[in-house]
Amino acid sequence: MTLELEKLHTTPMGVTRIKRNLGLRDCDAVDFCKEQIAKADEIIRKGKNWYAYAKDSIITINAHSYTIITAHKRSKSKI
Repeated sequence: MTLELEKLHTTPMGVTRIKRNLGLRDCDAVDFCKEQIAKADEIIRKGKNWYAYAKDSIITINAHSYTIITAHKRSKSKI
């Protein structure tokens, strides 16, 4: 099973959460997430969720409903 981008969606609360967490303003949150997922460094499934690790963000997607649950900025590792 793979992550199917065309099935991705989110709730109105999800849009608000994603925009707040990633600092997005005038863009479609779902389209932004799709673009990030398409060029993600790694996409893994853990239990009921997919996790897409893009350059600057981590996006969490429910594996059964394809709902984008949340997205966070990736923290820079301390060396």
